[in-house]
Amino acid sequence: MRKFFWMLGGIGVLFALTQCSMSKSVREARALGDCKFRLAGADSVYLAGIDVKEFKEIKDFKDIDLLRYPALGVGLMRKSVPLDLRITLEASNPTRQIAGVEQVEYKVLLGNSEIFSGFHNQRIEVLPGTGTTLIPIQLSTNAYGLVMDNQTRNDFLKLLEALTSTKEQKAARMLIKLKPTLAFGSKQVNYPGYITFEQNITADMLLSR
Repeated sequence: MRKFFWMLGGIGVLFALTQCSMSKSVREARALGDCKFRLAGADSVYLAGIDVKEFKEIKDFKDIDLLRYPALGVGLMRKSVPLDLRITLEASNPTRQIAGVEQVEYKVLLGNSEIFSGFHNQRIEVLPGTGTTLIPIQLSTNAYGLVMDNQTRNDFLKLLEALTSTKEQKAARMLIKLKPTLAFGSKQVNYPGYITFEQNITADMLLSR
């Protein structure tokens, strides 16, 4: 009988700890929704393994010499054109609560076209106060559809031009959407709605210039 009560006590303590952990995670995710985000920069931008700076001032894909960039030509034939870049978000936390989450879903739109989507599986933590936290996120997608569709191709060219142009007025409008995801055992709880912010992308933000 005493062993039984010890087991019940252990289960009670475990349940209390689980509830406390859940409550803490929810508070931190809510605080993340109150944080202020901006796009601080981008680097390591590659199209079919080619540094986008190679496509400086390109205004039409017809201007790209596929003999000079065979990897791009092969990618187009195979309908697989990888686009990779790393963005760095800057976050500030105006609350008194630590903001954080173990996983976040992201969507990145250029104009009306969604160009990236996926999950960032590294913990994000933003301490309260006046300081800022830098959050690097690796983005990857198959750009074949972006290149072949008339509407998305125009948006994509605007992005390449904005990242490589030396003209100050060149910019592309990017919409970034973040949704914290909380995991409790086998269950996942999604943050209600997306943390959304828009910002212009310019060549000055390309950190590897």
